[in-house]
Amino acid sequence: MENIKRIKLRDFEIGGDKLTILAGPCAIENQEILEETAEGLKKITKDLDINFVFKSSFDKANRSSITSYRGPGMEKGLNMLKVIKDKYDLPIVTDIHTPDQAEPCAKVADILQIPAFLCRQTDLLVAAAKTGKIVNIKKGQFLAPEQMAPLVKKVEDSGNYNILLTDRGSSFGYNNLVVDFRGIPIMQSCGYPVVFDATHSVQLPGANGTCSGGDRRFVPTLAKAAMAAGANVLFFEVHPDPDKALCDGPNMVALKDAKDLFAKCKDIFEVVRR
Repeated sequence: MENIKRIKLRDFEIGGDKLTILAGPCAIENQEILEETAEGLKKITKDLDINFVFKSSFDKANRSSITSYRGPGMEKGLNMLKVIKDKYDLPIVTDIHTPDQAEPCAKVADILQIPAFLCRQTDLLVAAAKTGKIVNIKKGQFLAPEQMAPLVKKVEDSGNYNILLTDRGSSFGYNNLVVDFRGIPIMQSCGYPVVFDATHSVQLPGANGTCSGGDRRFVPTLAKAAMAAGANVLFFEVHPDPDKALCDGPNMVALKDAKDLFAKCKDIFEVVRR
């Protein structure tokens, strides 16, 4: 891990000696849920001395059904995230789905996230890179970890060396994902911090017919295993009441459970680095 670049964000480093967590609701539902989650997570991470970046998506373009909830859209969603950024003094990470979204999103977001199913889209990677913002590339469920290296090169060749790589499980048969923790050191060999997405990794894609299923019981197990395997960053989707969430509820962590989970993950993170 000595050769992994430390990515500067505000007054902290991603990939350094302190754990960083990206967390927040899957999709933006309303301002009240955003604020309740942001306020709660900021307090938790401050108490635990963990670096924190707030995450939520203005659009979830990859839904099982055309009638599935996607979010408020880019313009409204960015305005809502800007309120969180300013009111709670938090850095922001959000997804982009098309190259034209990169520049406007970069005015609010500190990290532009490339969704897993879009990770090979050259124009999207180049547009994100050219904003100069940190680019978080989520590994497609269909890719081997070694196949992230050419995607990193696309961003580097576009002049950007502020890169994160995220593992969120690999397709295993129908409607199931598994995590191969060898992928963490393999992706770290690209020279950048590796994020482990503990909530999407328990997703059961399309398992409920018109929407994906999931099993949040296994989020703590996978998160702690990722820390033991040397992951630099953790990603959680967190909601005040996941069972009532409009998107990805079955795999989201309840806000009330976040502090205990984060604390245990931090302990393992620190043991590994000692």
